[in-house]
Amino acid sequence: MVPSQGVYRYAFPDSPPHISYGIPFHESCAKHVKETFDAKRVYIIASRSLSHETDNIKKLEVALGRKHVVGVRRGMTPHTLWSEVLEIIHEARGAKADLIVTCANNTHQALANNASTPEHLDRLHVNSDTNEERLEINAPTIPIISIPTSLSGGEYTRPGGATDDRNSRKQLFRGPCRGPLLVILDPELTTTTPDSIWLSTGIRSVDHCIEAMCSLESNASADERATRGLQALIPGLLRCKANSRDLDARLACKLGVIDAIGAISVENVPLGGSHGIGHQLGPLGVGHGETSCILLPSVCKYNAHANPSQQAKVCKVFWDDDVVRKVLQIHGLAEETADLGDCLKAIVKELGLPGSLGDVGVTEDKFDMLAENSLSDSCCRTNPIPLKKKHQVLETLRMAM
Repeated sequence: MVPSQGVYRYAFPDSPPHISYGIPFHESCAKHVKETFDAKRVYIIASRSLSHETDNIKKLEVALGRKHVVGVRRGMTPHTLWSEVLEIIHEARGAKADLIVTCANNTHQALANNASTPEHLDRLHVNSDTNEERLEINAPTIPIISIPTSLSGGEYTRPGGATDDRNSRKQLFRGPCRGPLLVILDPELTTTTPDSIWLSTGIRSVDHCIEAMCSLESNASADERATRGLQALIPGLLRCKANSRDLDARLACKLGVIDAIGAISVENVPLGGSHGIGHQLGPLGVGHGETSCILLPSVCKYNAHANPSQQAKVCKVFWDDDVVRKVLQIHGLAEETADLGDCLKAIVKELGLPGSLGDVGVTEDKFDMLAENSLSDSCCRTNPIPLKKKHQVLETLRMAM
């Protein structure tokens, strides 16, 4: 149940960020900007839809006090282009911002505190093969408040991902990044997010849980976190599909995301092929969450002989929930014979989300480029069956057609 009084606590035990929920997002943000951070010059990064189709960003500006808002970025391209990252860095620096608030579907980070050009970014990402000396990344000093409106969970992770405009390749950036210091959860605000984005990004967090549990490097603590995440997310998403105004289900999903991210980031469990290939599918115009809807079932089937006991644990979580069991049975599955890929396909179908590459217009002529780009992604190398050869990625892509 959504609390009537505000909650303020760590997202993870004794570890930032803090989370706040139970009071409207704009009131919570204004309170913490003043009382927690003592900030006077706030730069806002807002989604295009929230800026132009609702009055929520105006509410936020009024609550903060317009004299304290030194800039507003209205809208970013999905999967975060390098050029836009650099624009935001320059704008925030020029405005002498002392705090950044993000209110969007996208991930939160402006990545590199000392990046000024694409060439700088090219020397910072984890897959950099440039011959030039890698740049040192300065620890960020400007705090970030994140007000997420989707379920992908990027607000709880330190690495940031962005797409190089020059080759449509998505790269991961690591360093002494601390991410947001506060994440504000407002189920009411999330009702402005299109159902397709809300539900598909929820499957993205399900993907975090499943790739954690199915990793050959997982552990009991990570499995416990991922299990809690699945127990909140899958029934919660099904309830949201049935009633988009179910605020209790929306908050349950939001809290489930924390366990999903905790399984991989707090427990340091590596991700697998669904993320590795999905990072490269995104720049072709496929939604962030849709990549998981399409790829995760096929990746699980591809890996099935390498991690059967891990996949069986996930299946048990599904079948032990009465709501999920009913959905699986409606789609003709039986607990004794259905594998994890089958269960995931049924859930994705029940949510009305795309389940194949054809559903999102990705044709086989793109497979070679996708496979080549995927091989440079570290998540492919930590798949239960390491994806080191082009033909392995091609096989997985064909399974997802």
